[in-house]
Amino acid sequence: MKELEILKILMENAKAEPDKIGVMLGMDPEEVKQIIKKLEDDKVIVKYMTLIDWEKTSCDKVQALIDVRVLPERGVGFDRVAQRIAMFPEVRSVYLMSGGYDLSVRVEGKSLKEVANFVSEKLAPLEHVQSTTTHFILKMYKKDGVILGDKEEDKRQVMIP
Repeated sequence: MKELEILKILMENAKAEPDKIGVMLGMDPEEVKQIIKKLEDDKVIVKYMTLIDWEKTSCDKVQALIDVRVLPERGVGFDRVAQRIAMFPEVRSVYLMSGGYDLSVRVEGKSLKEVANFVSEKLAPLEHVQSTTTHFILKMYKKDGVILGDKEEDKRQVMIP
């Protein structure tokens, strides 16, 4: 399916141009442009993103994963509370999960205290939220399939026969 092939290419490189995608897939660039436009209009392509290794910048950022146990609402299950949580600016992602907790929430703040205040003042008091467990991210090694940081140099001594 042409759409899936285009999506795979754009997932690896959001800056891939229709001309190059056309060459890669043996398609006319105009057809590629039309398919991409349709995927955007149908909200299949929602946003083009840049992956940044924040540890290499001067920007201080604290990230945490928060497990949330929620009491589901009649008729809407977890959706309404998940949508409410997603509206907070600190929240980067919200996922419905299987297992011991219902939602997994990824948040960002400028400090540990800011993230802790978000949990205690905004998240935990929400109706239907029963409990939370916060896990602070200390270091990110890989994100969205990309290994972050500098590759470690091979320090083994070269043996010459």
